[in-house]
Amino acid sequence: MISINYFYYVLGIILMLVGLNTFKDKTNPKRISSGLFWLLYGVLFLAGNWLPIQVIGALVVIVTLLAGFGKVRSGQHLERSLNQRLSDAKQLGNKLFIPALTIPVFAILGSIGFKYIYISANPLIEPQNITIISVGIGCIVATLLACVITREKPQQGLHEMRRLVDALSWAILLPQMLAMLGLVFSAAGVDKALASVMSEYINFDYKLIAVSIYVFGMALFTIVMGNAFVAFPIMMGAVGIPILIGHFSASPAMIAAIGMLSGYAGTLMTPMAANFNIIPAALLELKDRNMVIKVQIPSALGILLANFCLLLILV
Repeated sequence: MISINYFYYVLGIILMLVGLNTFKDKTNPKRISSGLFWLLYGVLFLAGNWLPIQVIGALVVIVTLLAGFGKVRSGQHLERSLNQRLSDAKQLGNKLFIPALTIPVFAILGSIGFKYIYISANPLIEPQNITIISVGIGCIVATLLACVITREKPQQGLHEMRRLVDALSWAILLPQMLAMLGLVFSAAGVDKALASVMSEYINFDYKLIAVSIYVFGMALFTIVMGNAFVAFPIMMGAVGIPILIGHFSASPAMIAAIGMLSGYAGTLMTPMAANFNIIPAALLELKDRNMVIKVQIPSALGILLANFCLLLILV
């Protein structure tokens, strides 16, 4: 059975290779600390299942301190000139879209079809992680297709990956860290405390009020925290489960899906989601680092309004 752990191992090896290459990059003014950052981050993926929890905690603290004190920097990467890239793009044409489209195609088809594939009465893909594993398989296939189409060696993919990882820098950790923060808040009882406070001042017997608090609360918490995965356990525990599901008998799957989409709308409107909104502006060399957010706000508000109306009708 193909487990998601296999992809964690691959990712760990890749990150460790990035760390080792960073150690050797003399153009990087912080090559030792930067290399250590990526090396330890790779160790967490590669050996996290076997390391004692105390060791994992210590590694997370070290990685966080390296990022927090500005010890993670990018070196200089040899890139083709703009004219060379335009020439290659013109020569390859629409073939360039094949690797990019391969990933979502595998994600969709794999999520639908892999659950029916069994070998000796055992599922081919780990059932609880079919979608994520499908995306991982799609990434591997897309890399191979990119090598065939561009006639480049796989090492070029590793080089480009390191260049992009350097550009993202420490912000690449934010989704993981913020998702774990949501679990910490939930374990600490923040959702129950919030539910208790809101019930004192808000009458949740009205569906309009409950839906408004849930949808717009998901977006607001995401804007503040920078990640929908942080907001989700809090708002689900405070409003989603006790009020919308418990009191109004709404479908849990529907509440979860619309709630997460509302959180994603909040992601579009916050600089806290640096890896989504600030890093792209830097990669595109935009003069206004908030330009991505400004362009996304109308779409985000439209999504929130649609979610509100949809949930109001379906609950």
